Formats: sequence, structure tokens, C-alpha cells
Amino acid sequence: MSIDGIMAVLVHGAWADESSWSKALKLIQSNGIKAVTIKLPLSSLGDDTAALDKVLEQVAGPVVLVGHAYAGAVIASTQSTKVQALVYIAALAPDEGETVADVFYRYEHDDKAPKLAPDSDGWIWLPVEAFGTAFAQHATPQEQQALAKAQRPISPACITVPVGQPLWKRIPAWYLIAEQDHMIPERTQRFMAERMRAHISAHPVDHLPSVTAPELVAAVIVDAVKQSKN
Repeated sequence: MSIDGIMAVLVHGAWADESSWSKALKLIQSNGIKAVTIKLPLSSLGDDTAALDKVLEQVAGPVVLVGHAYAGAVIASTQSTKVQALVYIAALAPDEGETVADVFYRYEHDDKAPKLAPDSDGWIWLPVEAFGTAFAQHATPQEQQALAKAQRPISPACITVPVGQPLWKRIPAWYLIAEQDHMIPERTQRFMAERMRAHISAHPVDHLPSVTAPELVAAVIVDAVKQSKN
């Protein structure tokens, strides 16, 4: 049985898919919380928000939305009144009028950050080697290979469009800062988390703690759900 009927909806970011949540999902559910993952097309911020809204329409009760990386912009773009709280896992949180790219490049990246550019078809892929050096350096080699094989590219239309008023200005937010993240600098994450006045936890984890530190991710989500029941 779920806690007071609140459901956690887990939203993947760029270069990942629903499987990136599998470890954390089991831990969340073991705490008596109903949780699901959704798939984003990653074709535009509007398309992704529409995909999320379609799922939320099918949910009967209140929801806590969880976003990783780019999905932070998606979960804050919905206008669904079912959403009680937002959880950011090393996620991007542009303010009104900003783009995802604006906050992604707010502060300088370190030398392990990969070079990103659209391919001939207009999609941005993560270089395969980056899964082991910047995206999930704490994962096992087997996990890194699986992540690279399952990666889903993102369109520039996701990251170059200014967002409207984000939902985090109206409801509570939680933020897990990944201190060893080579994709989104820790300084950038802390800036966004403090700007939204989130409940902040910081840990020496990589960009994909749902795979490499699922217990920490689950703990933040469980806390958000339990506090939202009031």
C-alpha cells in the first residue's frame, strides 16, 4: 500500500532511459511507496512535458515528481495540480526565461566533461567513453557498457527554449547534489538548489547516483513523499 496514496513518478534525463531508475525504484517501493518510471521522447521540451502530462492524467491521486539531469526542467514545466513536490537528482532547474543550456553552462566545466554537439541528424549523443569518465564513473564497467548501449540522444530543441514560470516557485523541492559530477558542476547544482530553496543533501557521488548510489537517491525521494503527505 502506498503512503497516503502519493505516487513517485521518476523521469530520466538525456543519454539515459527508464532502466537507470531500476535500483532506486525497488528501494522506493520497498518503503511502501507506489512508484513508476516514464519514457521521454527527448525531442523538445514541449514534447517531453506533454509526455509527462499524459502520464499524470492517468494518475488518480497526488504525485511527487523526480527528475534526473535535463528532466529537472521537464518536471518543473508541468502545470498539473496533482504534483505535491519536486525532487531533483543532480538535475537542471532553469528559472523563468532561462534555457536548460543557460544553467548547464552557467559555470565552467572541468576537463573531464565531454564535448557535446549535434550529429548530422540533429541529435546530441554522449560519447561512449564519457560513460566511464564523466556520466557514471562510479559504475562498474559492465554497467557503463549497458548505459552506453541504452543511451537515448537529446534534441537541441530540449535545451534552447526559454522555460515558463517553473513549478518549484510554488511547491516544495528537494535536491540531491552530486559532488563528483563531471556533467553538471557541483557549483551549478548548489546554485540552483539554493535558488529554489530546496531541501538539500550533498554526497560524493557521480552524475548518475540512481545507478551508483541508489540508497541515497531513494532516501531523498522517500523523505519528499513522507513530508508531502501532510
